[in-house]
Amino acid sequence: MIERKPLDTFAIMVMLALCVLWGMQQVAVKVAAPDMGPVMQIGVRSVIAALMVAALMLVRRDKLSLRDGTLLPGIGAGVLFATEFLCVALGLQYTTASHMSVFLYTAPIFTVLGLHWSIAGERLAPMQWAGVLAAFAGIAVAFSNGFVAQGRDWWHVLIGDALGVLGGIFWAATTVLIRRSALSEAPAATTLLYQLGSCGVILVVIGLAVGQGTGITLSGTVLGSLFFQAVIVAFLSYLVWFWMLRKYLASRLSVFAFLTPLFGVGFGMLFLHDPIDLRFAVGAVLVMLGVVMVNMR
Repeated sequence: MIERKPLDTFAIMVMLALCVLWGMQQVAVKVAAPDMGPVMQIGVRSVIAALMVAALMLVRRDKLSLRDGTLLPGIGAGVLFATEFLCVALGLQYTTASHMSVFLYTAPIFTVLGLHWSIAGERLAPMQWAGVLAAFAGIAVAFSNGFVAQGRDWWHVLIGDALGVLGGIFWAATTVLIRRSALSEAPAATTLLYQLGSCGVILVVIGLAVGQGTGITLSGTVLGSLFFQAVIVAFLSYLVWFWMLRKYLASRLSVFAFLTPLFGVGFGMLFLHDPIDLRFAVGAVLVMLGVVMVNMR
């Protein structure tokens, strides 16, 4: 069993970089949605990234064994991963990218709860629990204005927001499954191949079934979005993420995901002209305070 350690300076810097990239995901999908449906976008990007991971494993001569105990949890993680992003893709058709970031990144709460009661080394002290609550409060404060200022039917937003929370639950379930199975000791590329391969196949099939396979325009926006999502996010950043999960405590890493919606709103302001006010700044301070509290020894 590999012993995980608390976050050090290197881990914090890496997680900040990952949060910046992940904060751009929902905006990239939303920007390209008029030319390519969100479900098909995420399915295609997952297929491309899975092929890249498979090529990397061939170059490194990594072997994918069917008898090392990773097959069933790998498939399970892939299905959970696909379901998470299906929720994201469908939710973005009803709610804004900012809302999706808020509700999807409730995942650390569910991750902490799952790991706290199942793995001794992942348990949080009272101060760290207070940090989790502070960070969650910061997210609520930062986006509270968006919950009341809507330009569409309230029930549309409610559906999209609910799908965001559901996506967060499936994301947390994926993390817990990885930590509780043979995947926790498997190479990062193996875990990622299972997830991306399953996600790509499932979402492409669903995308075709709901009619998103027609009317696709391969504009510069779509190609740029697919490159960013497939190469930068789904391939490079996820490899780094799974490597980090093998080195550091997952609950500490997951709490950093609270920062991702803040970056997401920043990119939303830049590319989608989303408004921002004082409540966002107050929420950002609470989130940073929560992260510091959670990482206190």
